[in-house]
Amino acid sequence: MAQIRWRRERWVVGTILGMTIVIIGLVIFLRQPAVTVETGSVEYGELRTLITAEGRTRIHDRFVVAAPVTGQLERIELHRGDEVVPGSIIARIQPPSAIPLDARQLGVAEARLSAAEAAWREAEALVGRERTALSQVRRERQRAGQLIESGDLPRQEFERLTTAESAGEQQLLAAQARTRAALAEVEAARAALIATGREAASGHKAEAVTIRAPVGGRLLKLYEESERVVTAGTPLLEISNPETLELVIEVLSSDAVRIRPGAGVIGDRWGGDRQLRGTVRVIEPSAFTRTSALGIEEQRVKIIADLVERPEGLGDGYRVEAGIIVYQTPRALKVPLSALFRDGNNWAVYVVDGDRATLQPVRIGQRSETETEILDGVSAGTRVILHPPNDLTPGGQIRIR
Repeated sequence: MAQIRWRRERWVVGTILGMTIVIIGLVIFLRQPAVTVETGSVEYGELRTLITAEGRTRIHDRFVVAAPVTGQLERIELHRGDEVVPGSIIARIQPPSAIPLDARQLGVAEARLSAAEAAWREAEALVGRERTALSQVRRERQRAGQLIESGDLPRQEFERLTTAESAGEQQLLAAQARTRAALAEVEAARAALIATGREAASGHKAEAVTIRAPVGGRLLKLYEESERVVTAGTPLLEISNPETLELVIEVLSSDAVRIRPGAGVIGDRWGGDRQLRGTVRVIEPSAFTRTSALGIEEQRVKIIADLVERPEGLGDGYRVEAGIIVYQTPRALKVPLSALFRDGNNWAVYVVDGDRATLQPVRIGQRSETETEILDGVSAGTRVILHPPNDLTPGGQIRIR
């Protein structure tokens, strides 16, 4: 009996030991290997949200000089890029031989003079309006300067008023330039009426009509260079002020509603070694249809921004990759954008918990190109997994690269 009992106990012990070995082997065989991951951290820092789009530079103040009369245009000796002084002679037109004008031709010449005088009076009124608006903005900026010293006004509001004052000064200069241009048109129309009307009626040969530069600046375009016959109204050349360079950015209409005047603008990839800086001046009120590279029709809006500084070498019509700042804070709890993924209808991250990955839902706010603001779910200093692999599961073992 004792021998039988001993054999039975030996069989039980052997059976238990064998089952234990099998179970351990199954655990080792079925256990998932550790997943190699990269990690980042949740931290406080500056966060800036940009709307990026392609833009181009454009000179704001342009003045196209047209032929005031029909006649033989003498060769223009100016070249593109030349400096032009206000009042300097830029072209001459020799009218045809004196021919008595009929009533219709004389009426056209007189109407052109009346239209030029009306445009000049309108430009004068615009100068007065811009001067009044600038005075009002200056008073508001001075009052804001006193309030900001006492801490009763946010600095952002003071900076907006300062930008508005600078923009008002530019608008006044532009209005004054338009007045000078309109006055030049009046003189040209008057000269044309004299040259083709009174002298023609008297039987004398008409003298050459001298065209003078309405404003100073740089010759941007030369439409007619060689000597030839031109008709009244033919564009001859275009004068511009290269210092009034602005940035035109085309954005989607859904993005345009988030942009406000005074927003900061950053320009990259224009060819220089530093970023361009500017502020939004105008958001055009109407959109237009543009077909994308993929053949999709999009509604876009033009955003006009003033450059804070014009760098050397930047000219009219240059391409710029622009970013418009729609949100900026110096201190935000943020996480790398590559750590976020969708978990159903919510956002989530994998949190490093020792050698395990823990699924953690989060609530996000603003985002930049590389980071996202965290409103709830994780705290500063938390380690998260970047670019979570597809084979990573909640509670899975990880190995940090």
